[in-house]
Amino acid sequence: MNRASLPPETFTQAVQALQAIRDGMDVMTAIKRHPLPRGLLSKSALVAAYRRLVAEGVWEADPDLLARIRLKPVRSLSGVTVVTVLTKPYPCPGECVFCPDDARMPKSYLPDEPGAQRALMHAFDPYTQVRARLAALEAVGHPTDKIELLVLGGTWTAYPKDYQTWFIRRLFDALNADDCPPAWRQEGECRAPDLEAAQRHNETARHRNVGLVVETRPDHITPRALRRLRELGVTKVQIGFQSMDDRILALNKRGHTVEDNLRAAALLRAAGFKIVAHWMPNLLGATPASDRADFARLWQGLCPDELKIYPTQLLPNTELHAFWQRGEYTPYTTETLIDLLADLKATVPPYCRINRVIRDIPSTHVVAGNKRTSLRQDVLAEMARRGTRCRCIRCREVRGQPVKPDLLRLEDFTYTAAYAEEHFLQFVTPDDRLAGFLRLSLPRPEAPPVGMEADLAGAALIREVHVYGQSLPVGAEQHGAAQHIGLGTRLLAEADRIARTAGFRKVAVIAAVGTRQYYLQRGFVRGQWYLIKAL
Repeated sequence: MNRASLPPETFTQAVQALQAIRDGMDVMTAIKRHPLPRGLLSKSALVAAYRRLVAEGVWEADPDLLARIRLKPVRSLSGVTVVTVLTKPYPCPGECVFCPDDARMPKSYLPDEPGAQRALMHAFDPYTQVRARLAALEAVGHPTDKIELLVLGGTWTAYPKDYQTWFIRRLFDALNADDCPPAWRQEGECRAPDLEAAQRHNETARHRNVGLVVETRPDHITPRALRRLRELGVTKVQIGFQSMDDRILALNKRGHTVEDNLRAAALLRAAGFKIVAHWMPNLLGATPASDRADFARLWQGLCPDELKIYPTQLLPNTELHAFWQRGEYTPYTTETLIDLLADLKATVPPYCRINRVIRDIPSTHVVAGNKRTSLRQDVLAEMARRGTRCRCIRCREVRGQPVKPDLLRLEDFTYTAAYAEEHFLQFVTPDDRLAGFLRLSLPRPEAPPVGMEADLAGAALIREVHVYGQSLPVGAEQHGAAQHIGLGTRLLAEADRIARTAGFRKVAVIAAVGTRQYYLQRGFVRGQWYLIKAL
């Protein structure tokens, strides 16, 4: 809601409610105490009124107050704000038995999933998807200075190269629109002359891209594909491994093998990408016991940085549905699934983040089996009942919790992944909350070549630096916020020390476009695909 369009009566009520909240009243109580003639104030109205008061100099900026009135603060408490977009429908090379195939959508998506609904409404136009999402996030109080772009839609690497370039350039155009060079203005939109120009401008734009994510299949990961992803600015790859059992992969017609999974992970790691694994329990041919064994294999070489657990959902008009009708497939009950996931979450290593434990498909589509979309809460409640806990990154983030720098301890969790020694450097609080981390990869000589040796030969790889706490505008500070006490710089210094001790001559970082200046200010220089610093 734009502050200029806030009706006078709404503005008056919103100011009164805001004053009550400043004085200590609970947000919902204040909203109920100051109703409108036809309903209650929205949080977007509170945010719009707050911003008007600050802009007109009536109030000083109050980050704590904004945090209290913000809708769904968890969306930006991880340090960045995520904007999800979908690509247009396009043929997928896969023939998976469980996958829905709606002609209106990219393969595996349904038109009434939340992100898919927005994409369909904008006819899959990348520019308008981003602009509309930025406006919606700002209206409810979320900062939009640091944006991770999450590109969904089938198999990204199967789309034509020209479409890929156009799509990514238009994403950057949308981020650059608020400070677009006049020469790029066309028909009310920002249109850079090419992708490289759009990326360079975004390095100092109001909405900076701090992460670019695409999704694809293991059998599509090649050195050539990875070079292409770096040219586009991609920093993280979601990849549908689905299982680490060749029999299960074949039964479900995945079209790749466990060897393909391991090779893809090794190539991605050698090129410095963050790896987001998709894993599916309850596939055709699986049992709870085989799923437990399969999950354990994820941490033997593959070692994903993030994980999306997508329990198989039985949907109509899929080949799996025909198996179910013949009595050849049985979906897990909700109770079985909760029991399984409560077991698995307790085994996740601390360097991995579990992003999801269920796909966001409306339950009306699910024919049989679990229909609960609140599965994460159900699983955490079961773990609490058992007295177990999950130590994944998501469960340990400090989020909005104030941080005392002198009480933080720096830990180096070291593990072996395919052809690399990994160092997960983490700043943790006395109660084991995670304030910030860095992923340092030390490639072994036998690591697979990725064709970018001009930058990577002899280099240790920084694959991610992340400091937690509410995402704040660039240059803003908040007392005790983890993002503003120098943790990133300290993590980089420790990574340098470890790499130098291990005999590496330089460090390369897979920097997102909007984070390049951060690294350039800390001694890195531009390479062809990476930012590099000599040791």
